[in-house]
Amino acid sequence: MSQSATITFVDGSAVSSATLDELKEQLLHYRHQASLTGEQLSWDYADAAFPYTIEAKPGQEQLWFYLKGTSPLYRHIVFGVGTTKEDTPRHFVQVVLPDDATHGDKGKGNELCKYLAKTWKAELKLFNGRIMYYNPRK
Repeated sequence: MSQSATITFVDGSAVSSATLDELKEQLLHYRHQASLTGEQLSWDYADAAFPYTIEAKPGQEQLWFYLKGTSPLYRHIVFGVGTTKEDTPRHFVQVVLPDDATHGDKGKGNELCKYLAKTWKAELKLFNGRIMYYNPRK
């Protein structure tokens, strides 16, 4: 059974929403930061920190994309954006681990979700249902 994590933009978030292109940019920024860390360590850390390529199915580019693993330890993680249908609509990013995802995918998925939620100061509902609040709350 697939698992899902959700990053919800709430009051106090750094941004009110994110598009798929902005999400891709943020993931590429994460990879770039890892490569800079690798330069300091004289190690190709970017491939270990982000062992994926960003891909999309033809005709689905505006709906979702997925990260395709570059090693046997990682298969894929799916990313999409949307809006809740409530009284006060909230934008969110959904991260899905398909049925055949590995434990490595789940670990990297958690790591990427935490990075994105912390960067955007958003609320994160993890794959296990727990909620982490990175937004300023009073």
